[in-house]
Amino acid sequence: MKLDILVIAAHPDDAELGCGGTIAKHIKSGLKVGILDLTRGELGTRGTIQTREQEAKDASAILGLQVRENLGLADGFFKNDQESQLAVIQKIRTYQPEIVIANAIHDRHPDHGKGANLATDASFLAGLAKIESKDASGNVQKAWRPKQMYHYIQSQYIQPDFIIDITDVWDIKMAAIKAYKTQFFNSDSTEPQTFISRPEFIQFLEGRA
Repeated sequence: MKLDILVIAAHPDDAELGCGGTIAKHIKSGLKVGILDLTRGELGTRGTIQTREQEAKDASAILGLQVRENLGLADGFFKNDQESQLAVIQKIRTYQPEIVIANAIHDRHPDHGKGANLATDASFLAGLAKIESKDASGNVQKAWRPKQMYHYIQSQYIQPDFIIDITDVWDIKMAAIKAYKTQFFNSDSTEPQTFISRPEFIQFLEGRA
């Protein structure tokens, strides 16, 4: 399956928070968009691997994604090394996206910067024919390099190079974010409060928009 856009995210919910509106807008326009989550977010304070997996499925359905995969790299400890690069290269060559959108290069969570660097390096290396990778059937893949690479803004504000008007899909973005019920504010939750589970965090998102 060929995608127009592949969003690479360190954790489930990064893509929805960082560029959920952009995803929804391009899907609405008829483009094929997928997400590749690098980790399962298993070190997160709230929720479990199982609940976060279901939440990611729910968010994917809301956005209308063509595909979503999780590489299962170690949350907090994955590295931008050969093994991880080859895993991402294999997915880039599988989906042959024209555009890759990835985590912020510098951010509050160190995984975001690591994810950004991993996505950037793998996107370049995927275009080198002498790096061999195989698809799920064992066939050698052809080299493929995305034409464009972008990074979404996360917790740490940076001046964007351009903005995309997501007014018409704002409700879809917020619904996809709120699909992660364990991660964001819930007055009935008994789990510890985190940076993103405070009620002010959703207000922060709305204010930034």
